[in-house]
Amino acid sequence: MKPLAKLMAERRVAAFGGTFDPIHNGHLEVARAIVRNFALDQLLVVPAHKPPHKQAREISHAYHRYAMATLATIDEPRMLVSTVELDAPDRPYTFETVERLESLLGSDTRLFFVMGADSFEEMNTWREPGRILSKVDVIVATRPGHAVKSSHLDEPFRSSVIDLPESNAKELSSDFTRRRIYIARYVNNDISSTDIRKRVRQNESIDGLAPARVVDYIRKYELYKR
Repeated sequence: MKPLAKLMAERRVAAFGGTFDPIHNGHLEVARAIVRNFALDQLLVVPAHKPPHKQAREISHAYHRYAMATLATIDEPRMLVSTVELDAPDRPYTFETVERLESLLGSDTRLFFVMGADSFEEMNTWREPGRILSKVDVIVATRPGHAVKSSHLDEPFRSSVIDLPESNAKELSSDFTRRRIYIARYVNNDISSTDIRKRVRQNESIDGLAPARVVDYIRKYELYKR
């Protein structure tokens, strides 16, 4: 076991995975809150190459989604867009991404993984969910007042859930030797990538829903028109 002083001195890095088709202001609001409240050294935005659970819908090319994520975070000093999934299109599962990140970041990094409440509540349908929960701290970003179920998890994972108070999300566990699942209520708006794509198809404005650079990129490359 590592000495407590060493555990407390570890770098703190979170991976925020998603399709990001496109990345929008809601994503950034959550990312900023996580960086602040979890005292992160870095947050990695990880665009998925082609998520296994989204095969029914054709998603934008990975190059476009990477470019938009980069434009959206260019002024965020602690956010970095990672190509870890784009570089391995034949290995699409989250547990594989987590293990690659662990290898890249090294043993002196405490790794967090960020997901939404909907993804968390269907995590038991993922490939190898136990390998994820045993390796990283999970941050479940959800809306204030929303009850997040954990009954689908096996023990001891259910007992590792910490529901952070809405009034003080900085009350993190002092047990640095155990991986935790944090329920964090950081989602305060109704922006969705689905709605943005729909608005573009209907020739409606998306100003204010995504960073201006991302809006300009969507218009320039005529994304989501079909």
